[in-house]
Amino acid sequence: MYKSPFLSSIYDEMMRRRYAKRTIETYLHWIKGFILFHNKQHPSLLSDNDVETYLDFLVLKRNVAGPTQALVLNALNFLYKEILQKPLSLELRFVKSQKPRKLPVVLTRDEISQLFAQISANYYLPAALMYGSGLRLMEAVRLRVKDIDFDYCCVRVWNGKGGKHRTVTLAAELKNALQNQIKRAESFLAHDLNNPDYDGVWLPHALRRKYLAASKSLDWQYLFPSDRLSNDPEDNALRRHHIDETGLQKAIKSASHKAEIRKIVSAHTLRHSFATHLLASGADIRTVQDQLGHTDVKTTQIYTHVLQMGGNAVRSPFSSLGV
Repeated sequence: MYKSPFLSSIYDEMMRRRYAKRTIETYLHWIKGFILFHNKQHPSLLSDNDVETYLDFLVLKRNVAGPTQALVLNALNFLYKEILQKPLSLELRFVKSQKPRKLPVVLTRDEISQLFAQISANYYLPAALMYGSGLRLMEAVRLRVKDIDFDYCCVRVWNGKGGKHRTVTLAAELKNALQNQIKRAESFLAHDLNNPDYDGVWLPHALRRKYLAASKSLDWQYLFPSDRLSNDPEDNALRRHHIDETGLQKAIKSASHKAEIRKIVSAHTLRHSFATHLLASGADIRTVQDQLGHTDVKTTQIYTHVLQMGGNAVRSPFSSLGV
């Protein structure tokens, strides 16, 4: 997968340890950047000072935000502790990013309606769950059939960001569409079971060992299955994966352009809008925190800042001029 034998060995080790594909790609991206920054020297020949220099460069020259710098440090910590067995010092000294966190882009309810009027039918439902239940992009595409609880009108999110589980609200208006989507997943499964090479849907290894038949049961199939079978990079098994997240991202951006929304809209904008609209309708911030899966309420409070801006908080003195 990687031309560098060293990077390939890190990839193989992270796969062996069951790291998420996205985490592997991100860590390897920054480890490669670290190596290139130091003129392709092997990391075993570099030291804490070289790590500090790279982190300083990212802030002073690349102007990365604090969370990005922290992510790079996590990647390099993994490299030195787990791969090279030379843990970094706990007292690294580097310039910490002071780049302020951006306020989230939030759509009005009218803009949300306009966007959904334009979105492709193939991506309407996962996008609706992102806005209606506050799901992250990968949480939406990774949903399994069993994660939809129609009786209690909720969605169960397993292993979200930080490996956390949570239960979120489900819009009753989406029930019929979800039931039809489950029938679609069931149709795919029936077709796949007739294929002697089909190895079932991907499952975490502990579950794979505990529930031997689960990979070919409807409950464990992805709610939004891919249109085609593919080989699992982990073991080359023939499986049906979930839809590609980039397709959903593109569909949301395309819909925003068609709706002529004059804001920079991304998939995450739907989650931002969910949180802001909940707070605007009177929901308690702790409730919103639970729905979003935030560990710290301070992360959730950024949405109160959006509501407090402009006319929502202060009457402009211009309004008193009478002109």
